[in-house]
Amino acid sequence: MRKLKNSELNRLEVEAFKKAPKTPIVIVLDNIRSLNNIGSVFRTADAFLIEKIYLCGITATPPHKDIHKTALGATESVAWEYMEHTGEVIDSLKNQGIITIAIEQAENATMLDQFTVDPSRKYAVVFGNEVKGVQQEIVSSTDHVVEIPQFGTKHSLNISVSAGVVIWDLFSKLAR
Repeated sequence: MRKLKNSELNRLEVEAFKKAPKTPIVIVLDNIRSLNNIGSVFRTADAFLIEKIYLCGITATPPHKDIHKTALGATESVAWEYMEHTGEVIDSLKNQGIITIAIEQAENATMLDQFTVDPSRKYAVVFGNEVKGVQQEIVSSTDHVVEIPQFGTKHSLNISVSAGVVIWDLFSKLAR
């Protein structure tokens, strides 16, 4: 096998990305501290044609060199909006008929591999702070709480890894 060159990957240009049909997923970042994690989520959102990212609370916004370092230009392709209060975003999304999901370890959470989707619906996925996770009031207000199964000694995954795992899983389920 021969590795492909970037020019052989047939990736969309930014303007084509903006016009392309999007995956019916919105990402909500709830008080993310790390600029590199924010950039990584933008890059994942670009890879899977995610509709939009909401940056909430202390989550930094582009342009910033440390976000750009990991986003590699995805802040130019993926639509985003800053909202101070995550709860207001959740309320607005629910009012639009979007199913909201907190990614968190919680009582009665549904394991990601057991979570089913309706391809006719749109989903909003909330990822939380690197230390404290998704705020309890947000967990309580979402339609679902989904947990990524883990089997080792650590209590959680890095938020950018969590976003990649969850977005890939939902993307593959919605594409069926």
